[in-house]
Amino acid sequence: MKKYLLTLLIVWTAYLTLKAQYIPEERFYDESNNKGKAILMHFNFGTHLPAASMAKRFGQDMSLGGGLEQLTANNFILGVEGHYFFGSEVKEDPLSILRTPAGDLIGTDQFVASVVLKQRGFYVGANVGKLFIFDASKRSGLRLTCSAGWMQHKFRLQDDGQSLPLVEGEYAKGFDRLTGGLTLAQFIGWQHLSVNRRKNWYIGLELTEGFTRSLRDWDFAEKRKLDERRLDLRIGIRAGWTLPFYPKSPEQIYY
Repeated sequence: MKKYLLTLLIVWTAYLTLKAQYIPEERFYDESNNKGKAILMHFNFGTHLPAASMAKRFGQDMSLGGGLEQLTANNFILGVEGHYFFGSEVKEDPLSILRTPAGDLIGTDQFVASVVLKQRGFYVGANVGKLFIFDASKRSGLRLTCSAGWMQHKFRLQDDGQSLPLVEGEYAKGFDRLTGGLTLAQFIGWQHLSVNRRKNWYIGLELTEGFTRSLRDWDFAEKRKLDERRLDLRIGIRAGWTLPFYPKSPEQIYY
């Protein structure tokens, strides 16, 4: 048994030695590893507080999303991004027309129905920006981006007991207050791209301005179309993990 383990150890040591000879260590730690053009794939999360029109409807939200960007040799950024956001704090009551004087909702089974209101929304857009490097030996620095796209949000009417048909299917469109419109977003923060490519992340402040309006023809609670122009603001923090891809010329490829 001891001879077998010793033989295995010798073989494994020889393998690592040969591997080190054919694949130089500087391949992973040389500064050129994160120079030149790059494709950046982001996976991120954030938390935001609403302002202006949105603060009258929702509270704090959380978000998950991602993006795909091209980083030029001069550290300019061009890409696309998308975020799905959600929250549980709702300040408006689109179901007021269905409530009893005591504030209850009565289901078809004649019992009090439990309908929970939640926030759901998303943003998709294209972004441009710049990564400002302060240390030439590293590719980390101040990240500034501006984005333009589409934001949409609504109430999610969650009826777990399915005892209130008026909040399901096509009827739900009269209560969910689906809203959307052209949206701008700005981000300022720190982007870190490590030389060994193993620790790549960013974090910073984000401001989103949505110039929105109702996308529904009729609101049951208000008994009219909600045609007012809205300014939906979200202010918060976004952080993400970055997966970089660095195209290399043929002479830089190791076999």
